[in-house]
Amino acid sequence: MDTGDSEFSVDDVLPISKNAIETTLKDTVYNRKKVNDWTNSLVALVLNGLQNLNKPFKYAVTCLIMQKTGAGVATAAACYWDTVLDGYCTVLWENSTIQCVVTVYGAGISPSVSKHGEH
Repeated sequence: MDTGDSEFSVDDVLPISKNAIETTLKDTVYNRKKVNDWTNSLVALVLNGLQNLNKPFKYAVTCLIMQKTGAGVATAAACYWDTVLDGYCTVLWENSTIQCVVTVYGAGISPSVSKHGEH
């Protein structure tokens, strides 16, 4: 594995996230009864795409979908991690009735540690 495989790559994650959003929400009108389905679908699509990268990372994906009304929203996150290997990517997307924020966090897994934590 080269160094590039062990560093979080926004260039790999960004298109996966954008594609999941477009697949789920393109030409969609906000409907509060469908928001849970949309968020679950979006997160599953992103995680599936990340898994297909076959890179040594643990991922966490968050998705915020809200009706576009002109109201503000603020989010924050704090991470204590390896600033060289780990990273995150946030995608902001909107149409005329929906605002969506998807964030992917990636934490590198040491290749010397097995699935059971043994060396």
